[in-house]
Amino acid sequence: MNSKLKGVFQILLVLIVIAVFGAIAYVGIGENHMGSAKNIRKGLDLAGGVSVTYEATKENPDPQEMSDTVYKMQKRVEQESTEASVYQEGNRRVTVDVPDVEDPQAVLDKLGKAGSLEFVLYTDCQIAEDKTATYDPEKVLLNGSMIKTAEATTQQKSQTGLSENVVKIEFNGAGAKKFGEVTSDHVGEQLSIIYDGKEVSSPVIQTAITDGVAIVSGSFDEFSDAQDMAATLRIGALPLELKNIRSNIVGAKLGLASLETSLMAGLVGLILVIIFMIVMYRIPGVAASISLLLYVAATLLALNGLNVTLTLPGIAGVILAIGMAVDANCIIFTRIREEIATGKTVKSSIKIGFEKALSAIIDGNITTLIAAVVLYVKGSGTVMGFAQTLAVGIILSMFTAIFVTRWLLYGFVSLGLDDVKWFGVQKERKTIHFVANFKKYIVISGVLFLLCAGGLIANKVRTGQILNYSLDFMGGSSTSVTFDEGTEGFDASGNANDALKNEVMETIKASAGVANAEVSDVAGERTLIVRTTDLTEDQQKQVVADLGAKYNVTNDNIQIETISASVSSEMKSDAIVAVIIATVCMLIYIWIRFKNLAFGASSVLALIHDVIVVLMVYAVGSAFISVGSTFIACMLTIVGYSINATIVVFDRVRENRGKAGSRADISEIVDQSVTQTISRSINTSVTTLIMVLVLAIMGVDAVRQFAIPLIAGIVSGCYSSVCLAGTIWYFMNKKKTEAKTKKA
Repeated sequence: MNSKLKGVFQILLVLIVIAVFGAIAYVGIGENHMGSAKNIRKGLDLAGGVSVTYEATKENPDPQEMSDTVYKMQKRVEQESTEASVYQEGNRRVTVDVPDVEDPQAVLDKLGKAGSLEFVLYTDCQIAEDKTATYDPEKVLLNGSMIKTAEATTQQKSQTGLSENVVKIEFNGAGAKKFGEVTSDHVGEQLSIIYDGKEVSSPVIQTAITDGVAIVSGSFDEFSDAQDMAATLRIGALPLELKNIRSNIVGAKLGLASLETSLMAGLVGLILVIIFMIVMYRIPGVAASISLLLYVAATLLALNGLNVTLTLPGIAGVILAIGMAVDANCIIFTRIREEIATGKTVKSSIKIGFEKALSAIIDGNITTLIAAVVLYVKGSGTVMGFAQTLAVGIILSMFTAIFVTRWLLYGFVSLGLDDVKWFGVQKERKTIHFVANFKKYIVISGVLFLLCAGGLIANKVRTGQILNYSLDFMGGSSTSVTFDEGTEGFDASGNANDALKNEVMETIKASAGVANAEVSDVAGERTLIVRTTDLTEDQQKQVVADLGAKYNVTNDNIQIETISASVSSEMKSDAIVAVIIATVCMLIYIWIRFKNLAFGASSVLALIHDVIVVLMVYAVGSAFISVGSTFIACMLTIVGYSINATIVVFDRVRENRGKAGSRADISEIVDQSVTQTISRSINTSVTTLIMVLVLAIMGVDAVRQFAIPLIAGIVSGCYSSVCLAGTIWYFMNKKKTEAKTKKA
């Protein structure tokens, strides 16, 4: 195969893959349109879902019991969707909103199960035909509190050799000891395993089991049944027994126009990023743009295949990832230009450029991937959903940059596009003295920190809260309004249009004198639900009076209930713990990879700086930016972005330090390294800013409140990686290096 034909083949192959992926993402495969982007699971804000309200059978449950029940229900529903919402309603009710699942009622039915597991001798209980077990609680030998973990698996039946679905239970220390005693004392007897009051199986104890592992079998026709039980047992029994008192199909909180606007913003941003890359990097920019199209198509397929639930902020996060996906390309192209500047051929420069850029790309992405894994394992709710999309973005962007872009560049070279003018030459830059200007950076950052502290204090004095917390964090009141037949704004099926939804929401906001509210409808029932901040008794009376006067609605058709925050205190704790663990893990990784603790410590300090700057935006702009579920996603995005940007600078510091030797002035090394990487830092920030700015300009309010703090975070991330990280590392190493130099 001659050179030009090879180049055509390489480029054509990538374009064919993009076309195939794009076609699948657009129309799907087969009658069910598998893989189509339209089949990606959507959250409550985009697609609506099912809302069910449970009530505790206990008359007066204490607040801790209710709080624990809400949290465990949240952990259970996460097995189906990370974007489900669970909150307390009134004193003894729990409401669960589950978005866009295939069989929502089946999900909701199993959520309310107590999840209790008990082991009782078969002779000590009575088993009815429907498997209901009756026994004296005093006869229970072991219970679910003794379980360490549980997982669904398969095993072969000893009698037939056929495969069966089972749940493997591992007991904790006390449970393993007790299980060993029970099985030792009752060899030859049947031990009944009772789950939620019904017999699962009653195996004969063949021998003493002292390893603390039990197998539950006999009642799982489908593997998913075993998975459901294992998930419930891992999370634990509910503190309260619940009964289902109300189920509704609820409409999307945001209209179709919101989704279309956000997608259009993404398309506009993508086009602008492509134009920027081509203008800045020429032929490499074309290769990066083609890779970016493959990245977008592959991301859609991955989100579909992994069954990730997307909300509007989630879509904003995916769109943001498009801007960040070109980061690795910017690192590579800068390296290629540097090699061309030394007189090497374009083809040789491409090879060496990729080799030199590889360590920075891998280290930067692995540190962020570590964060994603920890956030998924330790986080809950939206944190888990964010971790999924973050991990998908990292893996796919690395693949497209390292492999696809290189394949395309060699293809263009084979076609004869190997003239230096198509790639550019890195110009020699005069070294900028960043270390010498460190005091100026301290002043700038100090002012930002003072603004943050001042904003938090001012908010506390003015409102009693340091930030403008939304309903997700604060809870509030839920007003349910059922309209009479013939009310304008409803279709024949009883579904409200967007105009009526917004009108009712604004009416309630005006009546109660509140600023924040969100609205959804109950499908087919001519009912709207408006959630607002907590309403006083006088506010509630005014809302009822105004709704009755304007829409001729009777008081009986207006119900106002107090609801808790959908982001519980436990979920907040989970997020904080996850971020702390992720930060420590990243610190350890950087320490090991760079063989210098100061690199890791400097990265973390730069990261903390950027988080404080974003917090400042929330504090100073509290009048128009609220802290909701997107706040967590925003902060986590900045953590990933900041650490990635800093790693690139430190990778160059490590390289230049190795070349210079032990007697070199490390301040000069820092200045030289930051100067050499500054174009990458700026260009990556620009591509990411393009996407976020388009979201801020074109997006709906929910997206705008996510985009504006991100703009500050991206700018701060560029500033801290360029001006702060390297200089912090310098001062941490200064005394140690000076001591070594004097000794030598």
